Amino acid sequence: MATVPGIGLGGFSPEQNLGIPKSLILTIHSDRLYSESAYGQRIAREMEGRSAVLMAENRRIEAELRAEELDLAERRATTDPEAFRALAQAFDQKVQETRTTQEAKFVEITTARDEARRAFRQTSIPILEQIMAETGAAAILEQSTVLLSADAIDVTDLAITRIDTILGEGLDAREPDSNQP
Repeated sequence: MATVPGIGLGGFSPEQNLGIPKSLILTIHSDRLYSESAYGQRIAREMEGRSAVLMAENRRIEAELRAEELDLAERRATTDPEAFRALAQAFDQKVQETRTTQEAKFVEITTARDEARRAFRQTSIPILEQIMAETGAAAILEQSTVLLSADAIDVTDLAITRIDTILGEGLDAREPDSNQP
């Protein structure tokens, strides 16, 4: 097999063998980029914590409402029907308001998660642009949309390393307040 000057094993330049490919097209696994970066892992921990707090709160509220419902059921036999109807309506309203409040908290967590992911993407763009400049690439494509490609053009690991080095856990990045319940 003849070798071409400046081309290493497998038809790639020596730079590629050191982890920096020279290619007009690169690929990236954006889900891995997010989930395996320190920044994405911090967000995942925070959101899991917020979700756990909400689930515990939901279980506590459910137990309280169940106890209140049982108490109401016991009082039915000894309470005037009109008064009981008013108590039952008040209880139903309380249940509906509680459900609405708890669903809003869930939506808030989901929205915060989505906003944090968008902030990560925006914050990581300059790092990906730098990788493009270093490699001479014209585009970075999502790996999941590429039918077939050489592993050498996948820069996910390189991008994760750079993002971890530059952004760390992303605590200085502009993102939504994730300390809310």
